Amino acid sequence: MKYKIAFKKSISRDLKKIDREQAEKILFKIDKELSTEAGKYPELKGSFSGLRKCRIGDYRIIFTIINDTVLILRIEHRKDAYK
Repeated sequence: MKYKIAFKKSISRDLKKIDREQAEKILFKIDKELSTEAGKYPELKGSFSGLRKCRIGDYRIIFTIINDTVLILRIEHRKDAYK
């Protein structure tokens, strides 16, 4: 299934915290993998129930799937992603 990708407004702020090379890798993975295979990524539990995560090195993409749209909520270093 092909998903549309949507970003929360705060994602631009998240990407500014990351070095340029790593940010490009993250955006490439979002474009190539999340747009087609978002359903295969694991769901989070507890207070983050209903959200999913995608690992890229030390960074995590937190997202949700709404109908045919993947909404990217956060892009953070793994130590800060679940706070």
